[in-house]
Amino acid sequence: MRSDLRRLLDAAGQAAKEAAWLGLRRRRTSATYYMARDGSFDQAVGGIDDGIMVEALYDGQFAYAATPDMTPEGVAKAAASALASAKAAAGRGVHRFDASVRPATGARYETPRVRKAATAPDGVFGFLLASCGALKSSDEIIQTTSLVEAGRYDYEIVSTNGADIEQTLYYLGTSLQAVARRGDVVQLRTANGPRGLTRQGGWELLDTETLLKEASRVGTEAVELLGADTCPSDRRTLVLMPDQMMLQIHESVGHPLEIDRILGDERNYAGGSFVKASDIGSLRYGSDLMNISYDPTVPGELASYGADEIGNLAVKQLIIKNGILVRGLGSLESQARAGVPGVANQRATSWNRPPIDRMANLNLEPGSTSLKDMIASVEKGVLMRTNRSWSIDDYRNKFQFGCEYGTLIEDGKLTKTVRDPNYRGVSSTFWRSLSAVGDRGTFAAYGTPNCGKGEPNQVMFVGHASPVCAFSDVEVFGGGK
Repeated sequence: MRSDLRRLLDAAGQAAKEAAWLGLRRRRTSATYYMARDGSFDQAVGGIDDGIMVEALYDGQFAYAATPDMTPEGVAKAAASALASAKAAAGRGVHRFDASVRPATGARYETPRVRKAATAPDGVFGFLLASCGALKSSDEIIQTTSLVEAGRYDYEIVSTNGADIEQTLYYLGTSLQAVARRGDVVQLRTANGPRGLTRQGGWELLDTETLLKEASRVGTEAVELLGADTCPSDRRTLVLMPDQMMLQIHESVGHPLEIDRILGDERNYAGGSFVKASDIGSLRYGSDLMNISYDPTVPGELASYGADEIGNLAVKQLIIKNGILVRGLGSLESQARAGVPGVANQRATSWNRPPIDRMANLNLEPGSTSLKDMIASVEKGVLMRTNRSWSIDDYRNKFQFGCEYGTLIEDGKLTKTVRDPNYRGVSSTFWRSLSAVGDRGTFAAYGTPNCGKGEPNQVMFVGHASPVCAFSDVEVFGGGK
């Protein structure tokens, strides 16, 4: 396909001869989605989306035009439109760019897969129906839901200064959910959150034996919660499992550190940030135990890739080191504008959207404490699993998060299950209370396939990995049914 894209780049060049630089980004997306509810077929959806974004640089200004018409004539028309937009915006931009923010990168990346052949639809639905049966652990389970989604993204990028990038990303996700009711008490339990089990890889990720065991656990725990006491309301040590740490990292670290947000680009829609560009390099974000890495090189994590969509090569980099903020989450454009170090994370949701700063695999590095030792060190605490609800202000500062399942910790031991556990805090104050970080044995990776940002909206895949963590003196509370 590269030869075709090069031929189309030539057509774009003929139509936009005044451009200082031209680039083509082709994105092809194919996906299938299967769902069962209460042991019956619910839906099966599939589709393919394909097109090209043409980007032109003129007098320091980038502009875009997208087209599904991948003929030389269609691309030439888009190139002329992009150039016209760049000319209209020249001299009015927030920054004067040059082609250095579109490097001449050569890169190839493909998701490692063990099982490449897809499971036939009847086999997928066989699993979905069986998992609904496993979720239905009691007559008090009033609804069961099971889904499988799988797909691939193909990217190709070429440019007039020699960029040549091909990437193919494969993913598969599952979701298992049970709703239980006893009187006026209703409880939801899922396997690591809705769609949290979404990762890169092949059909080996549809491990039916393991997933059916998970479904049985989810159903049992949903019923268990019906008879549990409500989470107490006080201040105590909070222990978060990796499937809740995923949300904590995403909302209170990932979004506030996206440099385009710090610069104000997202203020009208997704909000701003409590972090200032001048904080990068000096802000005490968390305790000395806090080490956050941007790492799109992890095989199997949901947002792994070889280069971002402007050609910035992806390498692992620490964002927060020993609690100090050392770089932001912004690619070459944002780095040029803000004058701060960043990462390769300029990505787009589709061929008809321009790439913007998006967190990718954002991970909390493991520490040295075992889960057993962490629990033993807590006199009064609560362990929470699996996000259920979240609320955070426009500056990603004050937050309130709810979980599905809680367990009290008393005198160094896990004691009784509690329902409706919630906690609240302020981002940097909360992270400064980080008192213990689990070892590699507690480390787990999950995916967020529905992170929204940008106008018009862009929904992106994001990965987060973390060990179990403990935070001291946190406000926790119960509520809801």
